[in-house]
Amino acid sequence: MASLISSTVWVRRGIAAQDPKRYTLDENELERVSRLAGNRLTQVKEELIQAQNQAEESIDLDDMIGDGENGQGAQDKGEMSSVRDDKTTDDEWTDEEKSEQGMDMDTGNDEACHGKKVEQVADDLALYNLDDYDKEESKGVSMGAFSNIKGLEFYENPSQDPYVTLDDADELEEREELEIYPTDNLLVAAKTEDDVSQLEIYVYDQSQENLYVHHDILLPAMPLCLEWIDFTPAGLDCEDSARKGNFIAVGTMDPEIEIWSLDIIDGLYPNAILGQANSPRDESQAHRANGPLLECKSLKKKKKKKTSSRADPASLLSPSHHTSSVLSLSHNKLVRNLLLSSSADTTVKLWDLNLAPSSACSTFSAIRSFNLHQDKVQTAQWNPQEPSVVISGGWDRLVKVWDSRNCQEGVQVKVESDVECIRWNPFEPNAFLVTLDNGHIQSYDSRMLPRFTESPESKALWTLSAHDSAVSAMDVSSVIPGLFVTGGLDRMVKVWNLEDKVGLPQLSMVVNRDLNVGKVFSVGFCPDDAMTVAVAGSEGTLQIWDLGTNHGVRAIFGDRLKQYANIEPSARKTDSGGGVIGLKNDSETDEEED
Repeated sequence: MASLISSTVWVRRGIAAQDPKRYTLDENELERVSRLAGNRLTQVKEELIQAQNQAEESIDLDDMIGDGENGQGAQDKGEMSSVRDDKTTDDEWTDEEKSEQGMDMDTGNDEACHGKKVEQVADDLALYNLDDYDKEESKGVSMGAFSNIKGLEFYENPSQDPYVTLDDADELEEREELEIYPTDNLLVAAKTEDDVSQLEIYVYDQSQENLYVHHDILLPAMPLCLEWIDFTPAGLDCEDSARKGNFIAVGTMDPEIEIWSLDIIDGLYPNAILGQANSPRDESQAHRANGPLLECKSLKKKKKKKTSSRADPASLLSPSHHTSSVLSLSHNKLVRNLLLSSSADTTVKLWDLNLAPSSACSTFSAIRSFNLHQDKVQTAQWNPQEPSVVISGGWDRLVKVWDSRNCQEGVQVKVESDVECIRWNPFEPNAFLVTLDNGHIQSYDSRMLPRFTESPESKALWTLSAHDSAVSAMDVSSVIPGLFVTGGLDRMVKVWNLEDKVGLPQLSMVVNRDLNVGKVFSVGFCPDDAMTVAVAGSEGTLQIWDLGTNHGVRAIFGDRLKQYANIEPSARKTDSGGGVIGLKNDSETDEEED
């Protein structure tokens, strides 16, 4: 069975609820789900009506052509049919008279049969003396276990019923299995196996070197990107005044963005949906509510005949939602209610999770839409220290740095190949790294780049030939300066050291390894341990790699580990597995059983 993991994201320790709740479909939840599903149903009905109208138009056109060619033949047939009608008129009148007589005879027979049946039923009921039923005296009710109707009271929770004394051992055992300790990390993986897509929520216990699947969430489409959000979207109940939460945003092949709670098990429907396409009326309302937006250049082109709300995304750009696959997501850590998304529809959109959707729409609408690229926007990221600064890169080979408050002014650079990943340098807020489709990694300083109005040509601070094919994954350590990890379609995972000596950058590869995950699609540092990395790829397997078990890593980063992470390198043990912990996918397990 073919499977892959396209994206992973860590959740810090102590964030997840210790006892996750199970999904409950109460009246309020049923109303919310019905409202969201109703919007989608309305859209499907509109598409069906459009398809029917087009089919009717084509049929009418065929009929007109056929009538024009066979008009004379139809006229001749009409004259002959009129002659036959005149000949058969008398016969029809005769048949009708005979049929009326037959009907009268049948009616008489039916009435006679019906009378006999009524008499028979009356004789059968006489046995029960129903005429005197109300006159009989009551003989009282015998006392018994169910004589009191209150004994039949129904409890939604069996634990509240005083008459239920079942053994709770199974329930306690299940609760212990689902319990998440404050020392556990959550790791969310976007997995697709055959035609089934889902989120797998893992629990990782570093002290016990234990990794297991806690629960999963089914998705309607193949997931492409994930982003953890610590903000509770508007419209959801939240007891915390800062609206802190534990949610995961999912971008898929569909234009919508789904937000799920990681503290709820067996969820059937997302807690929030961003940008679900509705009727054209909703489009205009969202446009008026959001105020002036950037004008999309593609909207100036000649309009094509609309056949579906999902057809030809380039010609159906919307200010309120994406019209094609969502390729990246970025949560603003400084302004926690803001979420950024980039899409294959060439736009970047800004979402405010603090603005509750209207009752008519029921889904969130983008508050701003930015059309700065000419091709698919592969990634868009917030600056970790400047809350309004954004960097974006796309298949038009342009990397742009701009302010979300005024995106018409910014800087840009033309790179060698299509952009794969972009990461800001946590220790230099103006510097960033770009991975490319040709296997190279380049570093730039945004202060040295040309403006939008100038030629985008600029020289990189340094260029590294990192992989033999596209560098599809990268993460930069936010704890250890100069440490970053890359993964490529060549199936290799590499650890790099970047040092700045006398103003000259020096790059060196510390270790490279094939972790048997296939083509690498995701690498990410654990937020609670500077030496732990999660790796996943096209084989559908997830691996946890402890870099500290490698002698070369300890030798090069030893001093920095002590200084910045308070980690003693000698405390990291080396085992036969090379510090790798993972789970086999279902296909490998099935092969071993066979």
